[in-house]
Amino acid sequence: MSEEAQEDQDGQEAPGSGIPLVFGRVLKRLRVQAGMERAELGRRTGYSAATITSYEVGRRIPNAKFIRQADEVLGAGGLLIDFIEDMERAQYPAFFRDAAVLEKKAVGLHVFATKAIPGLLQTEDYALAVFRMWRPLLDEETVQKRVAARLARQDVFAQALFPTISFVIEEHLLRRPLGGQAVLRGQLEQILLHGHRRNVEVQVMPTAREVHACLDGPFTLIETKEGRRIAYVEGHKHSRLHTDRETVRELEEQYGILRAQALTPHGSLALVEKLLGET
Repeated sequence: MSEEAQEDQDGQEAPGSGIPLVFGRVLKRLRVQAGMERAELGRRTGYSAATITSYEVGRRIPNAKFIRQADEVLGAGGLLIDFIEDMERAQYPAFFRDAAVLEKKAVGLHVFATKAIPGLLQTEDYALAVFRMWRPLLDEETVQKRVAARLARQDVFAQALFPTISFVIEEHLLRRPLGGQAVLRGQLEQILLHGHRRNVEVQVMPTAREVHACLDGPFTLIETKEGRRIAYVEGHKHSRLHTDRETVRELEEQYGILRAQALTPHGSLALVEKLLGET
C-alpha cells in the first residue's frame, strides 16, 4: 500500500477549514499531478511527510518559505505563492487578523498594555506561558501555532519602513512572573533590548500614580503610510478595529495624556533595569 493510501485509510488527520484547507487541496493536487509522494516533497523542502500531510488537510499553516519552495518544486508557476498573504492572516485568531495585516504595514504603532506584556515585546518563553494558561485550555499544536504567529509579528522591528513604535505598559505587568522568575528575567531583558532601538520608546505607567487617563483597557493606535489612523481595541470576545475619526481621536487623546503621566522613556528603562536586578 502506498504512503498516501495508508495515510488516507488511517484517517490520522482530521481536515481543517477555510483558506488553509483550500491551500492544502491545491497543494495535494499539484503534488499528485507531479507524481510525487509526500515523503519526497518533504525531503525536497526540508519537512517530514507528516508535516506535508498536515498542510494538505489544512490542520497546519505553512510559512512563506515552505510555500515558495513547494511552488518551485511542484512547478506551480506562482499559484501557491498567491496564497502567502492569506496564509499569514490565517495564522492569527479571527478577531486579530485584520489588525495583524495593518500592524505589519504600519508606519506608526502605539500600544497601551494593561493585561500582559505587549505581544510585540514578548519572548518565546513568555508567549508560551501566556497561551498555556489560556482558558479554556488550548491544545499544544494551537499553542505552538499562536506562539509562532506572535513571534513573527516582531519582524516589524526590522522592516525597511522603520516604523515609529511606542509602548505604555502598566508597572504591575513588569512585576508579574508569568511562567516563573527565569521567564520574567528574560522578558525584562527583551524589553530593554527593544527599548534601546532608535525607533522605539517604552514607557511605564507607575502603579502609584494618582491620575490615569485610561482605565478602560488595552488598545493599539495604528497609522498607515497612506495616513489612515486606526484603533484596535481589545475586549473579551469583542476585540475590533475602529476607523471612525471620533473613536480614534478619543483614544489618541487618552494615549497622549497617558504618555505624559507615565515615566519618561529614560526613567522607564531605568526602572526595568532595577527590576531586572531584583529578579
